[in-house]
Amino acid sequence: MIKILIAEDEKPIREGLCDLLSSEGYEVLCADNGAKALELYNSRVLDLALIDIMMPKMSGYDICREIRKKDSSLPIIFLTAKEEEIDKVVGLELGADDYIVKPFGVRELLARIRTVLRRTQYFGSGGGSHKAGEEQFEFGECRVDPVRFKLYRKDEAFDLTEREVELLSYFYSRPGEVLTRNHLLDRFWGIEYSGTTRTLDQHIAKLRQKVENDPALPRHIITIHGTGYRFSR
Repeated sequence: MIKILIAEDEKPIREGLCDLLSSEGYEVLCADNGAKALELYNSRVLDLALIDIMMPKMSGYDICREIRKKDSSLPIIFLTAKEEEIDKVVGLELGADDYIVKPFGVRELLARIRTVLRRTQYFGSGGGSHKAGEEQFEFGECRVDPVRFKLYRKDEAFDLTEREVELLSYFYSRPGEVLTRNHLLDRFWGIEYSGTTRTLDQHIAKLRQKVENDPALPRHIITIHGTGYRFSR
């Protein structure tokens, strides 16, 4: 059974989320503050975390930082009442996979969860999550190990998030093809995604820091202005 951590200090929202996700067949663990959420993360094997940003004892940002020190692949969705773009950017840069702004609809939330779980290829098995095995692949001076979420370039090693692995694998399988921003958003964020293309662009910018020798002059992930991106091996 897929295990989901809910970290939310507002009792009505937390209890509503617990009831909703339990009724959908997920195993749910709930925390009313950041410290408790991190304690649950450290004591259980999880498949996904829904984390409110503003919480007592420890913020969602701090929880995300601590999780990413140990696990680059656990899907994380931020729950936030903040709508400023800078907050969303900070969350994505910390390694979150998605965010959803409160108040949100039940269908939207469930769609986001299904999309993240489907995209990251996670499956509940009663003993934790796993990702389907994938072959390593190389381009330029880079070697990508999708199983270990690692990218090696020259003498450096970089941790990759689950989404970065999926983006790179998708780009690699379509060399020279122009992939529009809308196409990439639909595929990796879901057709019900209601954010802006800024989300994708921020992920690409972060990925270029690991892939490119000079991110300002990219050789592999090339911007096609007004359209999207093209990948060159």
